[in-house]
Amino acid sequence: MADTTQPETTEGDGPAAPAASAKPSKPSKDEKRAGRLAHQITAFATSHGGAEGQIAHIGRGTVRIALVGADGEWGVLVASAESARHAAGLAGLTLHDDFDGDLAAKVRTGPYEWTRMAGIQLGGTANPPAPASRDA
Repeated sequence: MADTTQPETTEGDGPAAPAASAKPSKPSKDEKRAGRLAHQITAFATSHGGAEGQIAHIGRGTVRIALVGADGEWGVLVASAESARHAAGLAGLTLHDDFDGDLAAKVRTGPYEWTRMAGIQLGGTANPPAPASRDA
């Protein structure tokens, strides 16, 4: 017999191609982690009028995602480098290369942060005392 070649068919031409598998593939652990991180980033952005961020290596494949809300509030998430980048993409987070300049200027700090940053270094109290409860 002679070799014959079949013309390639495109969708809609000829018989239908067999379906891949009936079951959708399960997401991997990294995809699940990235999905959870993306949900946290989106929730932060929603509650603070939008958000920008910066990813910084902190050791052994782990990174810190620093989030800065449009209202000046900030937060930090820790994750693997791959999960963090994937989550930022899923959440549509604008990433900066460095945490300085415009991004740092947007951060609003309160008395707690100032006491922690300056108080310890200058020999002051480590933390301000907790306010007394009104219910007591």
